[in-house]
Amino acid sequence: VVCVESNFDPAAVSKAGAVGLMQIMPANFTEFRLHDPYNPRANIMAGARYLKSLLDRYDNNLELSLAAYNAGPTAVEHYNGVPPYAETQTYIKRVMGRYAKFKKSEGKS
Repeated sequence: VVCVESNFDPAAVSKAGAVGLMQIMPANFTEFRLHDPYNPRANIMAGARYLKSLLDRYDNNLELSLAAYNAGPTAVEHYNGVPPYAETQTYIKRVMGRYAKFKKSEGKS
């Protein structure tokens, strides 16, 4: 998620205003206890809390959780699944591709 969201840039700010490594929206700072969005550790912890909340919400369905991370839970619920947004569909493919590469390399020592 960090790679796709910010390309590992802790100072990243999106056009929509999302901030830091995990690209947390300012509206979520309080809920996920993010006091300094540019602090890498704090940003990753907040993003992990948010992603965990989405995994809980969508019964550990990673694709839906990633869709909600990108497009928001309202969009996922409106479409009763992954929204038909090209950006969100590309986002899921990119994150899942990075995840697959990580899992494959994890098995090698």
